[in-house]
Amino acid sequence: MSILIDHISKRYGDQLALNDVNLTLDKGITALLGPNGAGKSTLMKIITCFIPPTSGTVSVNGFDVMDQPMDVKKIVGYLPEHNPLYLDMYVREYLQFVAGVHHLKGQAATKRIEEMIEVTGLGIEAHKRIGALSKGYRQRVGLAQAMMHDPQVLILDEPTSGLDPNQLAEIRGLITHLGNEKTVLLSTHIMQEVEAICSRAVIINKGVVVADDKIENLKQTEASQNVIIVEFESEVDETLLCSIPQVSNVKRVKNNHWILEPQGDIDIRANLMKWSVEKGLIIKTLQKEDLSIEEAFQKLTK
Repeated sequence: MSILIDHISKRYGDQLALNDVNLTLDKGITALLGPNGAGKSTLMKIITCFIPPTSGTVSVNGFDVMDQPMDVKKIVGYLPEHNPLYLDMYVREYLQFVAGVHHLKGQAATKRIEEMIEVTGLGIEAHKRIGALSKGYRQRVGLAQAMMHDPQVLILDEPTSGLDPNQLAEIRGLITHLGNEKTVLLSTHIMQEVEAICSRAVIINKGVVVADDKIENLKQTEASQNVIIVEFESEVDETLLCSIPQVSNVKRVKNNHWILEPQGDIDIRANLMKWSVEKGLIIKTLQKEDLSIEEAFQKLTK
């Protein structure tokens, strides 16, 4: 068990930012999703010992964030949403400083710094001051510092913000590799990123966890399970499709592809098959509707 979040609430004055959140996070990559102001960054700051909860407890690999913060920080790497960097320092100089914070010295520090420069793709910019870097490369420096001490747990708040498509692919590949060995909690607004690298998603809305499941399960759960997408071999008239028993609505997708919505929560596939035989129509493909994670997110957070 890597992270245990037990009845966590956080209040800022009259505002309840987190309301009785309960989660267990293990090895792998979990997406933490939610609208702006939902409480995502607040939860990450509590896990990383930057702010205390109002009530409840959080432990990381058995260490309590309130009672044993130094032990927690030794095993957690954190990239905040607003990446704080010393802009007047050179990249290698800054990473040397970070290595020193984690008590890495001598050849061990030098080796680790060069490893982080390589895996984050900082090589061609490593001779520059951080203030002279683009936003994308500053994000890479932030990732390098988060991973400097080879932490067991990584908390990444919008880690790919400001990256171009090529940089996105590289950093996603790196995070995917890390997820094979570590517990990674990743906050992002890029839903394609969630589907590409995350196995699980936790969705928070107004401080409350409204969903916690595997990506595929979330998409299926929030989809209209009995909405059918069908492709006929030949052209079919819309009026004729409306005569299928217990079909309430039809909509053309393209050419001979149609979406068929049932009356209520029923499975209309048997009716469709019987009807198509009676009408002498050939069905080429037939499948249930599948939502994207973005559509599932919108349904859960409206």
